[in-house]
Amino acid sequence: MTDIAEPTAVSPLLSRPGAVAAEGRDAGVAAHYGDPSREQRMLQEGLAVVDLSHRGVVRVTGQDRLTWLDSMTTQQLKDLPPHRSAESLVLSPKGHVEHALHVVDDGTATWLSVEPGTSGELTEWLDRMRFMLRVEVEDVSDRYAVLGEPIGAESTPQELQERGEIAWRDPWPEPGADTAAYSSADPHPAAGRAWRELVVPVERLGERVGDRPPAGLWAAEAERVAAWRPRLGQETDHRTIPHELDWLRTAVHLHKGCYRGQETVARVHNLGRPPRRLAFVHLDGSGHVLPDAGTPVEVAGGGRPVGHLTSVARHREDGPIGLVLLKRNVPVEADLVIGGVAAAQTVVVDP
Repeated sequence: MTDIAEPTAVSPLLSRPGAVAAEGRDAGVAAHYGDPSREQRMLQEGLAVVDLSHRGVVRVTGQDRLTWLDSMTTQQLKDLPPHRSAESLVLSPKGHVEHALHVVDDGTATWLSVEPGTSGELTEWLDRMRFMLRVEVEDVSDRYAVLGEPIGAESTPQELQERGEIAWRDPWPEPGADTAAYSSADPHPAAGRAWRELVVPVERLGERVGDRPPAGLWAAEAERVAAWRPRLGQETDHRTIPHELDWLRTAVHLHKGCYRGQETVARVHNLGRPPRRLAFVHLDGSGHVLPDAGTPVEVAGGGRPVGHLTSVARHREDGPIGLVLLKRNVPVEADLVIGGVAAAQTVVVDP
């Protein structure tokens, strides 16, 4: 998994009754507020909000901001309308994933919501790439916080703009998207998942949550895993290319101009196959202990590692679930064993 610095700021919402702090890369916000199952139910029903204030926020201003970001990242951003969301990646020169960006422009600035502990490194790199262009880059993570919540399909970009909200809406799937292009799954479980992130001033964090019940990261992560959505630092390592994690669906534009790492993206898409593939697993829940992320995955009866568990969660409806990164040649019908726990796989990226 990618090495990501642990956040140092502590959310004011951790002072709420019952809050239990998350650890590691999610430190600073609540893992849960005393009842993870109820929190997940409330989240599924659209009644709860998740504190994601440990995420980084980078703001880019200046007339050239969208064409500049377009030239360096995997997504086509140069014509991004105000309050229209996009997902993009920053790749290494060899095409490996370095940053995952949630992008929304408000008409005067472009806002990037990024994984905890990555905003400083991203800002430094972007600042070095400005050259003579009319852009300014600022890490505003200490002044702005992110909240996550499900939304109804009626919340259009125009309605968000009228309410004056800076909101990133998960673009999977966009209307008319070819949902069978890179995956054998039909339908995709995220197809009915309307999710957004609100960027609000830190001092308004409590006000924006209001009287809504908060849900912790345990609930949010269970929903993410159930939706097969990859996360930087969980599903990625220093070798990850977008094809392995189904990121071609939402984060990569295959017909745009040159950007760093494009040669690898095009070559693998047109001529080759990714060496690994993401899969979703149902874990045997008869035991009391689940394997940790990073645990090797074996084919039942095989005994040799063929991948590893990247994320694991307890879902209130589906039970113990996880995401695994497997070698491409692992049969899609193979039963798996993860840390002694039986697991049944569902294809996410078709080998």
